[in-house]
Amino acid sequence: MEEDVILKISYRIKEIRKERGITVQELADRAGVSKGLISQIENNRTVPSLIVLIDIIKSLDVDLNQFFKDISDSANKAPVVVKRKSEYESFEKEQALGFLYKRILTKAIKNATVDIVLLELEPSASRPMVVTEAFEYKYILAGNVKYHFEDQEIVLSAGDSLLFDGRLAHTPKNIGTDKAIMLILYFFEEVK
Repeated sequence: MEEDVILKISYRIKEIRKERGITVQELADRAGVSKGLISQIENNRTVPSLIVLIDIIKSLDVDLNQFFKDISDSANKAPVVVKRKSEYESFEKEQALGFLYKRILTKAIKNATVDIVLLELEPSASRPMVVTEAFEYKYILAGNVKYHFEDQEIVLSAGDSLLFDGRLAHTPKNIGTDKAIMLILYFFEEVK
């Protein structure tokens, strides 16, 4: 099972549980499993067996077909994924007091090389539209940036992030008065 599908399943369980006002302990009791196991599943730290997964879904009073309706192994339909810092999900790890983890993005890309870059963009910086033979993930550390694509423009502020296929023509523009700083991850797929 692909990592992004597993992540979608864990998020879906947590989302439905919270929507229905069910505590982790109540769901654990209904499904006949431990509270710790529910927590680990919801935070994507373990993969349940098929039987346990079905028991959990049934315990949420959700039809199996309805539960899996929006979960698929196919690529996202939108070529650009924007995540605002307000959408990052906090999670905890055992024995990590005072640590605040925020999951920004999980995306499975097989057979890839990752290149991590820090980009400082001056207010007057400019370049033409470019393409890259990689998926690109941008995290805005400081400043305000407008990303130009052929058919859309996306404004990003410090803490926002962006994922897209670099084969889409694109270029960033610093729209602030100070230097903008971005953490960039390029995911190059290996040619077989």
